[in-house]
Amino acid sequence: MGWDAGPGALPQGSYADLAGRWMTALRDGARDHIVPMSAAETTELLTRLAAELCAAAAPPPAPERAAEAGAELARAHLVGEEVLGRSLGVLGAHLAAIGVPAPRVATTLGAFANGYLRAFRAWLLAEQESVRAAEIAARRVAEEQLRASEARMRGVFAQAGVGTGLSDMTGRIIEVNAAFAEMLGYRPEEMCGMLVTDLAHPEDESGMWELYGALMAGGCDSVRLEKAYPHRDGHAVWTNLNVSLIRDQRGAPQYTLVLVEDISEQRALQASLRYRAHHDQLTGLANRSRFFDALAEAFAAGDSGVGLCYVDLDHFKTVNDTYGHAVGDELLVAAAARLRECVTEPGQLVARMGGDEFVILVPDPARPGDVAALAETVLAAFSEPFDINGQHLRVSASVGVMEERPDRADADEFMQAADTSMYWAKSAGRGCYAVFDPDRGRREHARAELSAAIPEALAAGEFFLEYQPIVPLAGDRIEAVEALVRWRHPDLGVLAPVEFIDLAEDNGHIPALGAYVLGHACRAARRWHDLDPESAPVISVNVSAVELADPAWLTRVENTLSDTGIPPQRLQLELTERALMADDGGPLAALRTLADAGVRIALDDFGTGYSNLAYLGRLPLQVVKLAGPFVQRIRDSNSADATDFVVLETIVGLTHALGFTATAECVETRFQAEQLRALHCDTAQGWYFHRPLPEEEVTELLERQRSGLHGFAAGAAGAGRWANGK
Repeated sequence: MGWDAGPGALPQGSYADLAGRWMTALRDGARDHIVPMSAAETTELLTRLAAELCAAAAPPPAPERAAEAGAELARAHLVGEEVLGRSLGVLGAHLAAIGVPAPRVATTLGAFANGYLRAFRAWLLAEQESVRAAEIAARRVAEEQLRASEARMRGVFAQAGVGTGLSDMTGRIIEVNAAFAEMLGYRPEEMCGMLVTDLAHPEDESGMWELYGALMAGGCDSVRLEKAYPHRDGHAVWTNLNVSLIRDQRGAPQYTLVLVEDISEQRALQASLRYRAHHDQLTGLANRSRFFDALAEAFAAGDSGVGLCYVDLDHFKTVNDTYGHAVGDELLVAAAARLRECVTEPGQLVARMGGDEFVILVPDPARPGDVAALAETVLAAFSEPFDINGQHLRVSASVGVMEERPDRADADEFMQAADTSMYWAKSAGRGCYAVFDPDRGRREHARAELSAAIPEALAAGEFFLEYQPIVPLAGDRIEAVEALVRWRHPDLGVLAPVEFIDLAEDNGHIPALGAYVLGHACRAARRWHDLDPESAPVISVNVSAVELADPAWLTRVENTLSDTGIPPQRLQLELTERALMADDGGPLAALRTLADAGVRIALDDFGTGYSNLAYLGRLPLQVVKLAGPFVQRIRDSNSADATDFVVLETIVGLTHALGFTATAECVETRFQAEQLRALHCDTAQGWYFHRPLPEEEVTELLERQRSGLHGFAAGAAGAGRWANGK
């Protein structure tokens, strides 16, 4: 029947406006709905359905409400050929215009269409049931009802916008509507006579045709599934397919009725979303999510090996900072292309982890060393410069290599090891690869745990100080003591500074540790000063380059002097050449301030760093400490040669020429002490004189010194390696 509703009067509000546009779109189409409705009835219905659909699209989405709205439209018998398509067009445009995200629009409209189709199908089946009921009640009435029902069904069948087809029990198509035929690129008369099996597609799921056979045999009454139909021009048309069995009056299968909805666009959108979910948008490589899925699959495959190259571009930040992020992005795309070319074996996966980090997964290396060989291929690929927008950029890569059997590690440990080995390659100079070494990994893990434990160890009082006397080579009094920090670790025992000072510097704990050492050392010095103000020793404290660079360090030292009350002349600060040569002006100014206040400044381990003699004279120094290795070379007459004495004599002479005092470290033998005395070295420290001592034992030595009982040089027996002195 034709559409006979007039424009009517619309309610106020946006839903009424949407209903008006919707009714106009339907009026402009074919006039083929079944039951006439007045303009007011049509407006009221569409306004209510518009409100329901907008509510269904709002967060949280409610697809069931959208499906019910579609069903109500079908139940109102608005089932013409263009009703569903025009409705989806108007509703989709409105939802997009009010800002509903595209995925939610697709979900809402899909639910609306499914509800419409389900109601339409239910109506068709109800019509069929009415035919059967009419036959049972009275043949004549049944025949009349059947003719009327068949007429209605034929009108709906031909004009419905949903693809519809009818086939007999031989599988021959006996009727299709225009929507179904156009969907596959045919005319209806061209499809009639074809077999259902002529519409098979290579992507049909296994078991689908067996299920169709069961339906034909009467084993079930309906089937719902997704199916790809071959279009006449060769491409696939993906559909939601509803197949229903029509039985005769005896209940025997007679026909199959199919309702077909084209979902190709929905599937394309889903495929696009799946691709985006598993691929890096810049490079097109697999992303982190896809990589970790593949890694989990490799570990679940059994006891075969799993290999990985963890690739990081060297100095990529410099490229971004110099040429801009656009060039950096182009470089990442080019790097990804080179990494793809490095992969030649099936199953290997190249992925971007983020930033300038990439991985190549080798699920089952054929031979030991294959992953290292792949790393060499990667390095060779990056040996050629990149041409990025006319810029020739040389960017190398650092590669961490990891190969392990799944039964010996889990995926998290595997990734951590690969990442660690990549950083080993970085630390080795970049542009190379490093293979994970479990022993080295355990050592570094232990160091990391040690580093993390420093703050708690400070709070728990696990650090303590020992003091090594510094004595004049031409006398026998203790002139100074060097404060040496130790760590009484609850599990590892007493640790020397060499085992934790670098960790404290690298991880930001050195200011707190340095403040602890300075404070305790100065308080000990104050106690010795109170015992004998005239002959109390100078307290010598080591200062790291990190502390010196801290703007708060000067204030911390001044406050410590003030709090403990020791004279500034009784404090000596020892700094290495590295700390002094890294000076940018501020640290040197702080040293001059302290030196002007009377604090002694000593250059520690002279000769092992820059040995910049020109710079030496500009520093506010009082003492130069000869590095232990120079003294070790003259341990005895057999180990010393003339060159060693010339070097020591030159350093001592230069020190005196600049007006400084020379102190020798790590003196362990009488021969060393006598030779240094002959070279006019001023003071010395080491196990020949004293091992590092607790504060109480230093106090006893000072008491003996006040009483005239010296003889402290007898401590040379059993002296060990010079490094143990600190």
